[in-house]
This record gives sequence, structure tokens and C-alpha cells, in this order.
Amino acid sequence: MSSLNPLNESELEAALVALPGWEVIGGRLHSEFRFAGFSEAFGFMAATAVAAERLDHHPNWSNVWNTVTVDLWTHDAGAITELDIALASKMSELANRLA
Repeated sequence: MSSLNPLNESELEAALVALPGWEVIGGRLHSEFRFAGFSEAFGFMAATAVAAERLDHHPNWSNVWNTVTVDLWTHDAGAITELDIALASKMSELANRLA
């Protein structure tokens, strides 16, 4: 399967099993990450930016003090794809490492 093909419902459900803390809201893969403070949240965003560049896939996100809110979907596909799952997995890994 191409990384730009939208995931079907069963593929998405299977992927979510491996992504605790992520859910689908409004057709987008959504999560919130909370850290000890702003510096830790910003560090997470910086580390994620490097991973996102490697994937050439960039999150829609926002940061307020210690919280980073993320929505992922592949714009070109208009849906959630393997690229989103890969970035979500990397973000979860980074958040666990920085927690």
C-alpha cells in the first residue's frame, strides 16, 4: 500500500491499538501531549520537527505552556494514511523519552 492511500476503517482501528493516547476526531488523528513545563513541550516540538522533516510530513499542532495538541492527516489524500501513523508513532516515542 502506498503511504498516500487513505487507511480503511479496519486498518485505522488496528493502527490505533498500537498508538495509546491517539484517537480519530473529525477525520484526523488527534492527541495531546503534556509535559512538566514549556521548555519540555518545546523540546518535544523541536525533536518532532526533525522527524517530520525526515518523513516530509508535517503536523498541524499548537502549544500552550506544557501542552502540545496535534492533529494529523495527509492533505494530499484528504484522509489519514500510513504517513500519519508513522509520524504519530514517532511522536509518541519522543514524548515517552522526554517525559
